[in-house]
Amino acid sequence: MSWLTAEEALSRLGTKPQTLYANVSRGRIRAKPDPTDPRRSLYHTADITRLAERHAGRRKIETVAAEAIRWGDPVLPSAVSTVVNGRLYYRGRDAAKLCEYATLEEAAALLWSKATPINIAEGGSEARVPSVAAAFSALAARVPQDLPSLGRSLATLRAEAQDVMTTIASALAPGASDQPLHRRLAKSWGRPEASDAVRRALVLLADHELNASAFAARVTASTGAPFSASVLSGLATLTGPLHGGAWEAVATLSETATRIGARQAIRRILAQGTGICAFGHPLYPEGDIRAEALLAHFTPSEVFLEIRMAGEAMIGERVNIDFALTAMAERFELPQDAPLVIFALARSCGWLAHAMEQVESGHLIRPRARYTGPSIETAGA
Repeated sequence: MSWLTAEEALSRLGTKPQTLYANVSRGRIRAKPDPTDPRRSLYHTADITRLAERHAGRRKIETVAAEAIRWGDPVLPSAVSTVVNGRLYYRGRDAAKLCEYATLEEAAALLWSKATPINIAEGGSEARVPSVAAAFSALAARVPQDLPSLGRSLATLRAEAQDVMTTIASALAPGASDQPLHRRLAKSWGRPEASDAVRRALVLLADHELNASAFAARVTASTGAPFSASVLSGLATLTGPLHGGAWEAVATLSETATRIGARQAIRRILAQGTGICAFGHPLYPEGDIRAEALLAHFTPSEVFLEIRMAGEAMIGERVNIDFALTAMAERFELPQDAPLVIFALARSCGWLAHAMEQVESGHLIRPRARYTGPSIETAGA
């Protein structure tokens, strides 16, 4: 048999002496007196090695899980969409190529594994202005009335998803049901000439792997909550300035660049030690393919062209979808919140696809926390 000193055992285990002694008392580690010094003990090498490997494995799992939450390995399996080699795919189909001809209804059918395009019923009066606030209210009103998502067939869930999309469209793309969503939306803004650009943007934004809002929607769906609740969760998450709300920072950059010039505006932000959300994306080191696909079909205004040229040179990153979407809204003189409206309408299709997939998995999403707070009080202390 091979034996280790206390110092050697502690080095391999990476623990405190108290932990070593506790493992000995519990029979996990065999010990014997040191024949050269009866005041000291020796510890069985195989027992130490076994516990060290188990502890290392546990630490590795915790590390991987923590990193996965912060732009690491995927935390959930999904067949809905992915980004591979700088390209975005919806169930294996290239989204940039799909946006050349498809509508959001067709993209939704693909994401939902549905044979035919979804049919969105009439979305209220065409005189109604698209409103994210109205979408929040409409979804919230549905949640207490809708059935839970668990225990229902896929066909029934698809019908439910289509009905939820009708609710969303009534708030974000009002108009007659004989028109596709991109035309309804452009018409409601009084900008029919923008309909093709809106169509491309909707398809490109329909889903984007396991982003923050998709994860929120999946967590909600995993509890068995109604699909309206899942989309409500996704919509709430989307509004954050690091997600769908990033357009506001891009619009502010545009306003500043109009006054003092693009280079000076960018220099001012960089001097504050903050990033510029108009450039770069972790999943697209060579440039956001969605921005490239959208910008190829309209010419941005002069100020956006200047921002792009100056920013790409000064930052070393290419423009992203937040830049392209905000530039498109400015180019076609769309309402100020148009980027968020387009984003929310499009991504609702993805949230519903993820919700369906999560319900089918039958798993509750419930990560564990690694406690970092004050010392735990023990009973009787």
